[in-house]
Amino acid sequence: MKILVLNGSPRPNGETAKMVNVFEKEAQEHGHQVDVINVCNMNIRGCLACEYCHGKGNGQCVQKDDMQKIYAKLSEAGMLVLAAPIYYHGISGQLKCVIDRFYAALYPKAPETLKKVAMFLSSGDPDMYTGAEFSYDGDFLGYLKLEGMGIFTNHDEDVMNKIKEMVSLL
Repeated sequence: MKILVLNGSPRPNGETAKMVNVFEKEAQEHGHQVDVINVCNMNIRGCLACEYCHGKGNGQCVQKDDMQKIYAKLSEAGMLVLAAPIYYHGISGQLKCVIDRFYAALYPKAPETLKKVAMFLSSGDPDMYTGAEFSYDGDFLGYLKLEGMGIFTNHDEDVMNKIKEMVSLL
């Protein structure tokens, strides 16, 4: 399976990166193709709400920035992993910007190949995940009808082994 991991953490050695690295290694060992994109290193602008993508653009965003690289990978992915630290009760702004730009590619529905989603979150406080969970449940499980493979946090007991267990179910 082709798996797209969007890492929204600016810390290359932080808790989010550790979860992403464990997932990537385990998934590759199970024969999956994993593309990890560190969105904090990219030039991705916010959605303009111009509706070009749902008119003249026929599903293509009017903005030509680094989001084009993500659109290409997203169109082939069987699974999407969203990874981010929690900043001010929600995912990082860098990843939120990417999710907002999904409007061009995932509305009114996801590509036929995209079936599964998971989320890796890190926070200094174990009670700060509600906003991210709301987006995961509403946007990805509810609206897009993707199969949820779970939300994993740096506060979960034995989180790295839980991530490995999840990969074995793919």
